[in-house]
Amino acid sequence: VQLVESGGGSVQAGGSLRLSCTVSGFTEENYCVSWFRQTPGKAREGVAAISSTGAAYDRGSTRGRFFISQDNSKNTVYLQMSSLKPEDTAMYYCAARPRSCVLLTWSLEAYYDLWGQGTQVTVS
Repeated sequence: VQLVESGGGSVQAGGSLRLSCTVSGFTEENYCVSWFRQTPGKAREGVAAISSTGAAYDRGSTRGRFFISQDNSKNTVYLQMSSLKPEDTAMYYCAARPRSCVLLTWSLEAYYDLWGQGTQVTVS
């Protein structure tokens, strides 16, 4: 199983980026795929998650600016980020687990079995 993120880069404040997480080798019918981000010296924090059912979750600080979606035909989960702020600067990681997302746990790093290598987002 492999998760590969792409789409990161450098943008000015107010700009947009779309991150992609392509999942290969994952055959579970039920799953949860999430986006986390991490800045140096801090723990990873959950940004958004989406279940196999299509149910989506996000964190309050990015609500209305970040949107998670999936294209099952491409085995890809997207994170559309708009109105970016300097505080959104971080390494963004994709994570997956073979169970549906749960409201109280989707943002907990320990609940995920699989991780991608990350993609850097820099907002100036």
